[in-house]
Amino acid sequence: MVKDKVKTPPAVIDAHAHCGIIDRGWPQSYPAYARHAATTDIGGAALFSPVAEIYDRYDAGFADTPAWRLRRKESNAYLLSLKPAEMTVYPYFFIWNDFAVEQLSAAHCGIKWHRHDDEPVYHYDDPRCRAALDEIRRRRLPVVLEEEFDHTVRFIRELAHGITVIIPHLGMLNGGFRSIAEAGLWAQENVWADTALADRTEIREYIRTYGHGRLMFGSDFPFGDPASELQKVRSLKLEPAIEAAVLGGNFIRLQACVNYR
Repeated sequence: MVKDKVKTPPAVIDAHAHCGIIDRGWPQSYPAYARHAATTDIGGAALFSPVAEIYDRYDAGFADTPAWRLRRKESNAYLLSLKPAEMTVYPYFFIWNDFAVEQLSAAHCGIKWHRHDDEPVYHYDDPRCRAALDEIRRRRLPVVLEEEFDHTVRFIRELAHGITVIIPHLGMLNGGFRSIAEAGLWAQENVWADTALADRTEIREYIRTYGHGRLMFGSDFPFGDPASELQKVRSLKLEPAIEAAVLGGNFIRLQACVNYR
């Protein structure tokens, strides 16, 4: 009997990319991402649904509807359907105020938790939010948290005990790199970061101050170009072991902690 071959994890993984086909505002389907990544050695990508497929970000008083719940379900399902030969896809579940963790499957690799300060708010005091966090904690799924500063601090200090939280863009849209540092969040062992659209100077400072073990390369496609963002990290001329960890090793190590049940 011939055993199935275990697929070797890719050396370079984009830990932050948006991908969907419902929102036509940007070319952001998987084929669009693959075209941008084709000139690189990116072999894997953590993919999130586009915001416009999850809620109406332009309506601060947004009220959820069955149609929007269906839209979210279809958007998250699209990522689960992607099994390209040339790329390892790591689908993340984009959660909203229905906190529909019953839709999580063994294929999900993480959670996307996202809003900006002029957008509809998460209902953090809803009992369903705490229940969802309990399930995320049980599954040991990392959470990519893009929130305004005060909510970021509350989420990490009060709500996310035992959960790995990834602050994208080195905090650029969570209040800024320095605000996150002054709050002491970067120093917490459960707080990670990605490099998507981050400044080179801040990437260097983060590594110098906090080490490289909780930092991951990301592109923020379609808002960032995978090739350009990858070159940005490589232009830092990091030691080979550090570069390898940031470009993919740390992501693989984090995924190894996930409970796929």
